[in-house]
Amino acid sequence: MTWNYLMDMDGVLVHEEHLVPGVDEFLTELRANEIKFLVLTNNSIYTPRDLRARLARTGLDVPEQSIWTSALATAKFLDSQRPGGSAFVIGEAGLTTALHEVGYVLTDRDPDYVVLGETRTYSFTAITRAIRLVEEGAKFIATNPDATGPSREGSLPATGAVAALIERATGFQPYFVGKPNPLMMRSALRSLGAHSENTLMIGDRMDTDVKAGLEAGLRTILVLTGISTEATAEQFPYRPTRVLTSIADLIGHTLQPFG
Repeated sequence: MTWNYLMDMDGVLVHEEHLVPGVDEFLTELRANEIKFLVLTNNSIYTPRDLRARLARTGLDVPEQSIWTSALATAKFLDSQRPGGSAFVIGEAGLTTALHEVGYVLTDRDPDYVVLGETRTYSFTAITRAIRLVEEGAKFIATNPDATGPSREGSLPATGAVAALIERATGFQPYFVGKPNPLMMRSALRSLGAHSENTLMIGDRMDTDVKAGLEAGLRTILVLTGISTEATAEQFPYRPTRVLTSIADLIGHTLQPFG
């Protein structure tokens, strides 16, 4: 059986702006063995083109079509729910571009949806407008539930934290599209043309990556180069299929990652 690989980006392939040692060799081996792979990220700020350029700066060559973001998954979901709809968006180019590409109109007048994504400049004015639109009947969608994101100075408030603010103000819960929602995994599988029984998910977080893989019926590998540690992984009521120090431990074993 040939495996297909889904893998998280931050904490698995790169750490801040640095390559996790051995990742370039790992990807070279996947290509040599003609193994299909997709890099997944809950970050909705960037387009696949932006992320390709970011990875290229670290020395990794990953084509645009091999990158799947929560913004793309959100656009795909909304297109399936209400084709040609409208949305008020709080987010960056990754999200607005994805929605434009599926034919959505972005507006702050009577939109079908309020779509909340990641941005480094959350505006109180925009959040207030989102609250009022949700109160007026717009459906509330958020790209991902991550409450914080990393930066060199420490944690940053992320989509999940701002979604909680809007939820508290309106009484309406958002529908989260990104990990750990299996919806994002299934859309990634469709994009890859793969099936769950021979696809694995590699991630650095138990609460998003491993949970998403598990709920989508995939085998999972937790790597210890990011958020979760062996100690924190033990606190969860579910287990990954394997725990590895780094994705580089799979070099020489990509055809048979589980022995």
